[in-house]
Amino acid sequence: MNRRIGLIAEREWKAAFDSAIAPVTLIVSVLFVGTAFMNGFFLDGRAEMTSFFQAMPLFFAVLVPALTMRLFAEEKKTRTIELLFSLPITTRDAVLGKFLASLGLLVVFLLGTLPIPILLGWLGTPDWGPIVSGYLGLLLLGAEFCALGLLFSALARDQIVAFVGAAVAGAMLVLLGDARVKSVLDGLVDDPFWAPGTWLERLLSPLPHTDAFVRGDLALGSLLHFGLFAAFFLWAASSALAAERT
Repeated sequence: MNRRIGLIAEREWKAAFDSAIAPVTLIVSVLFVGTAFMNGFFLDGRAEMTSFFQAMPLFFAVLVPALTMRLFAEEKKTRTIELLFSLPITTRDAVLGKFLASLGLLVVFLLGTLPIPILLGWLGTPDWGPIVSGYLGLLLLGAEFCALGLLFSALARDQIVAFVGAAVAGAMLVLLGDARVKSVLDGLVDDPFWAPGTWLERLLSPLPHTDAFVRGDLALGSLLHFGLFAAFFLWAASSALAAERT
């Protein structure tokens, strides 16, 4: 990582905590998911986190855009983006720096949920393999959604528009992996080979890959999915900003 990217990441990290929005969002999110999981845990009595990990993709579709919506959209609105790009940095530096800052915020959220597995270890004997791989899957999913959120923030001039666009797009990607949605879409055609729901799930949805990590399956295909989609969204964000910059 070059020094310019690090400086941008540090700038955004400090800006996130200069206001109460990011800390409050993270604290409320941690309390919400922690309370929801523990309510289910005390009802089921099973020392595992499958339900937690399965609920996170849709939750991330809302949480991550809230963390990324202001990164470029607010700079455009306040015209500070002109000051940013007057510095000797490239659009790629700006995008990667802001991406690392938003991913850092998501890591703070994930760290805030660690009391859940600690409590499970105290109350029972959970299988730690799927828990560790499940957290890794959430980190990779979060990286993809941070890149997606940055793309919409780069395209928009209002952070609410950026939030809604990224949240809807993220939710759609997740829901394409839902068995019920896939079944409805597959039912639109008679030939099973051209089943649109199956193809869309395989090509676009991160849900099967997140589920693979929850099962402890660290497949190369899943790693490639998260890496390629995150790289594509970051490239698209950089291209959109470069087009405005010229």
